[in-house]
Amino acid sequence: MFGKRLSALRKQKGLSQYELADRLGYSRGQIANYEQGKREPDYETLRKIADFFDVTTDYLLGRTDIRTLNEEDDSLAEINKLIKEYGIEKIGFFDIDKWKNLSKDDIDEIRRHFEWVAQKAKERNDENSSD
Repeated sequence: MFGKRLSALRKQKGLSQYELADRLGYSRGQIANYEQGKREPDYETLRKIADFFDVTTDYLLGRTDIRTLNEEDDSLAEINKLIKEYGIEKIGFFDIDKWKNLSKDDIDEIRRHFEWVAQKAKERNDENSSD
């Protein structure tokens, strides 16, 4: 099961065995052996691969089909990544004193934007459900 999951995750990211091996610091042969079921990873390797693909070790081992610890929180995790990626936490995004200075109109604008984003996500999910 591990080999199939590793291969599928690698392909989903559009990586060759060589590219994945390079990113993880392994040889292409090691990746090929894992994917073909000829070798099993040690604990540290398993953890490194799970971290790289942002999945649980249980998912990699085929013990569950749930990729992350809490898939319902994936959206929140992505938002947190964006906050870090754009450095928002460094400019006081979470500084309550700065938020206190927002007017009602400012807050309404934020609300409308959040609602627009949520509506777009709902429409996309509805489209995907009907496919």
